Amino acid sequence: PGEKQLESDRRMLRLRIKQLSRRLEKLRKQRNQGRASRRKATTPTVAVVGYTNAGKSTLFNRLTDSSVYSADKLFATLDPTLRRMQISKGQHIVLADTVGFIQDLPHDLIEAFHATLQETQEADVLLHVVDASDPNRDNNIEQVQAVLEQIDALEVPQIMVYNKIDQINTLPHVDLDSQGIIKQVWLSALNGDGQNLLIEALRQYFEHQVERLWLHLPPGEGGLRSELYRIGAVLQEFSDDQGYWQIEAEIPLNILNKFTEYQISEESVQRASL
Repeated sequence: PGEKQLESDRRMLRLRIKQLSRRLEKLRKQRNQGRASRRKATTPTVAVVGYTNAGKSTLFNRLTDSSVYSADKLFATLDPTLRRMQISKGQHIVLADTVGFIQDLPHDLIEAFHATLQETQEADVLLHVVDASDPNRDNNIEQVQAVLEQIDALEVPQIMVYNKIDQINTLPHVDLDSQGIIKQVWLSALNGDGQNLLIEALRQYFEHQVERLWLHLPPGEGGLRSELYRIGAVLQEFSDDQGYWQIEAEIPLNILNKFTEYQISEESVQRASL
């Protein structure tokens, strides 16, 4: 009877593995489609990462006013949850909640959580959430950085978010880098103290990120052309016989969506200039 039960358990496990594999493959396809749509719409992606129990899902809920499952439990977040979020007038991001990292993440788990880890790899910036009240926080930071290296995401820019300041009697504040850009935010995701500082950090980050591209602006879009000159984005310009402006510009990501419908390839610009 014991052997029969063991064989039955094995069959159930194989079936469960097969079901989970199919689910993961379906998730992978859905995420790939979603990423393609976001790239087309030039909506930046921000992934929330951190050591397990750092408060990632609580912060995600606070920022997006949603109700993602949040618990003091390893891998409470099993697959990425995505929400659209406004950080300033006309500027939206896609916020991705991810699985909690642990020390020496096993290779099998990297494969199992491929969907959530891929959101991390392909994000424009990471919010690295740290439990500020944890005496081992420095070690936890190192472990997260090690996992990011494991999944080839160490090069993705990070904003450090020191969470749970309500437990260490610290007021919300930010730390700046040498250029005056916010590099660290101290807040409480539980009660919302410092949330505005994090939103400002995101707004500031994307304001300083630019994309170089060529535009083909029609005569009726003089307002967009003026805006490019006002912010000093224009690198070169010429007009064609129909009165269209062909402009090479470095456009901040926070206003890029205004211009993408007029984007053209550099090759077509070269042909038009002959």
